[in-house]
Amino acid sequence: MAAVQTEGLLEYILVQHRWIICLLALLPMSGIWKFWSIVRNYVVFKIRSAPKMHHRKVKDVQNQVKQWLASDHGTHMCTARPSWETMSFRHGLYKKTYTNINVNLVDILEVDAKKMTVRCEPLVTMGQLSRTLQPLGLALAVVPELDQLTVGGMVMGTGVETSSHIFGLFQHICLQYELVLPDGSVVTCSKEDKPDLFYAVPWSHGTLGFLTSVVLQVVPAKKYVRVQYESYTNTTELAARFSQECNAPNPHQFVEGIMFTKDTGVVMTGDMVDEIGPDGIYNPIGRWYSEWFFKQVERHLQNHILGFKRPVVEYIPLRDYYHRHTKSLFWEIQDIVPFGNNIIFRFLLGWLMPPEVSLLKLTQFEAITKLYEKAHVFQDMLLPIDHMETAINKFHEIFEVYPIWLCPFRLRNEPGLLRVKNGARSQMYVDVSLYGVPKAKGYETVPSHRRAEEFVAGHNGFQMLHADIFTTREEFRRMFDHTLYDKVRETLPYCKEAFPDVYGKVNRSVRK
Repeated sequence: MAAVQTEGLLEYILVQHRWIICLLALLPMSGIWKFWSIVRNYVVFKIRSAPKMHHRKVKDVQNQVKQWLASDHGTHMCTARPSWETMSFRHGLYKKTYTNINVNLVDILEVDAKKMTVRCEPLVTMGQLSRTLQPLGLALAVVPELDQLTVGGMVMGTGVETSSHIFGLFQHICLQYELVLPDGSVVTCSKEDKPDLFYAVPWSHGTLGFLTSVVLQVVPAKKYVRVQYESYTNTTELAARFSQECNAPNPHQFVEGIMFTKDTGVVMTGDMVDEIGPDGIYNPIGRWYSEWFFKQVERHLQNHILGFKRPVVEYIPLRDYYHRHTKSLFWEIQDIVPFGNNIIFRFLLGWLMPPEVSLLKLTQFEAITKLYEKAHVFQDMLLPIDHMETAINKFHEIFEVYPIWLCPFRLRNEPGLLRVKNGARSQMYVDVSLYGVPKAKGYETVPSHRRAEEFVAGHNGFQMLHADIFTTREEFRRMFDHTLYDKVRETLPYCKEAFPDVYGKVNRSVRK
């Protein structure tokens, strides 16, 4: 009886006062883990031990797959990485019944400044890459902003960033993949060598093989990003400016937007520079005591509403800019650590932020999971940029979740699950990101998400697959072009026995 009461008390604290556990346990544990990771990755890269170990680690994956082959093939396979270690707020239920393959591939293998490439293993994070490349004067062409996002997650799922209107999605800066296939063999593929497999890998969610390394495109980096903030109190004007900038012959290197209400928002444009100019101020937003970035942007908007109409210019250190949304997990952390942006907390403990998402998930009781399912939206809807204003209005009607993140990207008409539907060589899209608690009247989880999915499909859009997928299999196959994917699944030995199709990995019934 005492044990039951203790468990009930713990669950009550985790649900009603989660910040207590976060402050007393998760933040210190997160700090220790971050320190260890930074030191460990630095040492491994400097002594160049990772390339020597890579072959051995890939061989271990092969051996595990061959053991599955020698069995009766009674289950599918998946990586043994537990759901709580991933950045997605959802848990993969299939992990409990599939054959779990240990994939310990966490290192940067090689930086080639002449070829302008970096080769790394799939569990390398965005923060790890930016921290390694910056001293070399390099950066990834596309750097998804949360520093715990992994290369494998960005390849097998997808990644978008404010440079994507120029370079495309994360998959478009990938030059080569190495995989262990379901027959236990190791292959590398590129646009020139095994192109069918190369183009089928992105968005495949581990249903073709186990990713073991990726070669990525890098670009020259400078010290700062000159960011200009333009505030709007009219959605039509904001959407027009956003689209104009993305489609300009010589656009700024970085473009993003944040909507704070249906009618108010800020468009941000940026370019790398080596010096701080006289037209703006220096703003090192990555310091431990700095205010959350989205709150700073909101203040610019409020000043504009009060009558300060001129655009604001700031110079932000490059790596601070790349990871500007990490500290607050965009704006999700304000519901978990409500005092996290308080100036006293920031000065004393801001260096511990954010808590590791993996630890948050590890302490997520069933009650919290149900609460997220009923009263939380975590969606990225990808639509042609011409429909951006319509989408903002529609999602306000369905969800009323703010802030909304707007990130443009150029979708190339290449083979694969994600295809341009108007036949053009490329098309400009926008990621309309909805993270938070819905306030729309009549909101219901399933019906509301179904309405949003129907809207996206009806406007030639796509839904990112890390979120809640309520579509039927037939609707899913209409949204994504399965032609090449099905062909590759048919030709790879044991593939259908080894893995479900993409829908079988991402639909709502297998992820809670």
